[in-house]
This record gives sequence, structure tokens and C-alpha cells, in this order.
Amino acid sequence: MIKKLKEYKDGEHFSGLLLISNSAKCVSNNGKSYYNLELRDSSATIVGKKWDILPEDEKLLVTGNIVDIQGEINLYRGSLQLKVIIVSEPNEPVDPSMFAKQSPVPEEELKKDFRYYYDQIKDPDLIAVVSHIIKKRKDLYFTAPGGISIHHDYTNGLLHHTVSMLHHAEYFANFYPDIDKELLFAGVILHDIDKTQEIEGSLTYKRTLQGNLLGHLSMSAAEVQEAKAILGIDSEKLILLQHMILSHHGLPEYGSPVLPMTKEAILLHYIDNIDCDMNLACKVIDNIEEGEFSEKQFALDGRQLYKPHRK
Repeated sequence: MIKKLKEYKDGEHFSGLLLISNSAKCVSNNGKSYYNLELRDSSATIVGKKWDILPEDEKLLVTGNIVDIQGEINLYRGSLQLKVIIVSEPNEPVDPSMFAKQSPVPEEELKKDFRYYYDQIKDPDLIAVVSHIIKKRKDLYFTAPGGISIHHDYTNGLLHHTVSMLHHAEYFANFYPDIDKELLFAGVILHDIDKTQEIEGSLTYKRTLQGNLLGHLSMSAAEVQEAKAILGIDSEKLILLQHMILSHHGLPEYGSPVLPMTKEAILLHYIDNIDCDMNLACKVIDNIEEGEFSEKQFALDGRQLYKPHRK
């Protein structure tokens, strides 16, 4: 049986196929070029370094390539890294799907939970708009990633993120009896709907032109506006729904043109943050040794995360 990347420990020799999910040619303090790599299989992602660059490395160490690597696993600042010694083309054809990261929750389970919350929306205006948009984006919505590299960056990632937030929404709404649960569920379902248009790719992801120029908040809010026009519906609840989408990042510096100004919008913003931050924290801590700190996490305000010793 082929050993998975996640199974390797500090000091072990690595031999196997990995996907290059990101590649950058850098220059060290002494002026020597090296490659800084993000490498992965279906089980884990690891930082790789190729210090001695050969002429043939230039065409091999490219984002999206699957390569055969010989190297050494080393612990560096609490995280495992792979020192790449030899890189070459695979000897045989490779099935790219072997390197696709999957949601930790099976797709069918996610779809079942999604349907449960979808069916809770009884308001005729809300369900008409939600149904219209989901049908329009259905194929991508259930398979798309939820991010490019930071959180939920895997197949079904958007669905996993949405369903996790729906669970949080149901729980927290119970503490505030006058929360409009149907509006909250609708906001969760549609808040990232146009990540399906913002992100493209299968094994590695990047932003589309409209993703870079418009962003998923404005595009998702525009989806609601378009649905309102097509369906001939105009109600305050749909304005509230658009407000939730536009404000869910919380602050202008994080991409929201308006601040959350309703209870549902405030709650949506915080449960989005909870799920994003915890998904990233789980990924980072899973890849460090017990008793060690991670490298600083830019997406978590520069914090280092610690992995406690298990009893």
C-alpha cells in the first residue's frame, strides 16, 4: 500500500507522487535561487523547498503539475516540511483525481442536511428566490470549493461550509427567539453562492476575472436582484437578504460595503467567521506535532496555533 503524505514523520525519507498546488521561485539572502512549494496528495498538504535548482526543474516545478519526488521530511518551526532532493516526471500515467482534496463529511450526508434546512424556509418570497438561484447554480454549488487556499479549499468545500453554518445558525438562533430563522437560513444558503463564479479549477484553484474585479459578495447580491426581477417579487425580506450577503464579511477592509445592521446579518457574520476560522485552525493544527506551535497564520491575525499533548 502506498504511504500517504499524512503518515510521514520527522526525519523520514519521502518517495512518491505529489501535486504542486503552488510554486514560487525565490531568492535567498545569499542571492541563490530556490523553489518554495506547496505540495499535496489527497491526505495532506506540506511546504516543500528545492534548494539546488537544476535546468530541468524549471519545467517540472510548475503549479498544477504532478511530479515524482525524492526528499526528506523535516520539522521546522513546529511544522513538517519536505526538502526536495530529486524531482522527475511520473513513470506512468497518473489519475489526477487521486490528488483532489475531499470534504471530511461525505457528499450525500451534506446534501441530506442541506435539504433539511432548505425545507425549513416556508416564506413564499424567500423560498422562491432561494429555489430559483439554487436551481441555476446547482451543479457547481454542490461540488465547488469554499476557498482557494485558506479555508474549505476542497471539493464540496462550499457545501460543507454552508451546511456547517446552517447547523450553527439553528443552534444560536435558539438563544434569540425573535430571530427570523427562515431569513437566517436563506442568508446562509446564498451568502457565498457566487463563489461558484469567483473560483475556477479542479485540483488547484484561482480567481476568475469576475472574481477578481467584482468579488463574490457583490455577485451574490446581484443574483438575488436578478431573481427578484425575473420572478416579479419585491419585498422587504429580499432587501434584508441582500443586506446579509453584502455585510457578512463584517468590515469594509474585509470586503463588505456595508456593516451588518440587522440581528440576522450580525449572526450570519459571526457564524461565518467561526466556521472559516475553525476550518483553518483544524487544517493547520492537524499538520503540526503535539507540543509545537505553527507558523504565524496571516488569516488568523498572525497568530501561532498550538497543538496540545494528547493524554
